[in-house]
Amino acid sequence: MDSNYMSNPVIFLIDTVFSLYILAVMLRFLLQWCDAEYYNPISQFLIKITHPPLRVMRRFIPPIGQIDTSSLVLVMALQMLADFSILILKGIMISVSALIVLSFTQLVSLLFNIFIFSIFARAILSWVNPGAFDAASSILHSLTEPLLDTCRKFIPDIGGVDLSPLAALVLLQLAKMVILPPLHQLAGLIG
Repeated sequence: MDSNYMSNPVIFLIDTVFSLYILAVMLRFLLQWCDAEYYNPISQFLIKITHPPLRVMRRFIPPIGQIDTSSLVLVMALQMLADFSILILKGIMISVSALIVLSFTQLVSLLFNIFIFSIFARAILSWVNPGAFDAASSILHSLTEPLLDTCRKFIPDIGGVDLSPLAALVLLQLAKMVILPPLHQLAGLIG
């Protein structure tokens, strides 16, 4: 049997578990940053699953203004641990500085993807069930409204159609295309 026979499932499990928890911590950070409703069931779920490590970290890492630095440190540490574990299982050695850049690049990509999928989900919910209020709609509104509101300042309503989601998606995709490749290249040069 191939040597990847057992390492591929282990890599898959590591990637899945770490990715889901990193997503939860990142969402908690973003929702806290954009002042989403604290008692929303989704917010409460994210708070409960991410609270144990953050409670310990907050003793040593104070927030900077409204920025929860302990969440950022935790998400970076988790991403670095996941990347290091996966690279070791693949038999790839990487320097610490390259690991930092690689992990940072993946977190920036995750951030872009969160906003892209949130805008898509919000647009679909507005078509399927316009005007409805539920936990998911509230969270999506809190998360995407600052970005969409900025886009609305430059793109007016055209015949009652709000084109701000389309503009935001185009801008996010362009930002991804401009920001991520140099970061990947930098990680490759360092590593």
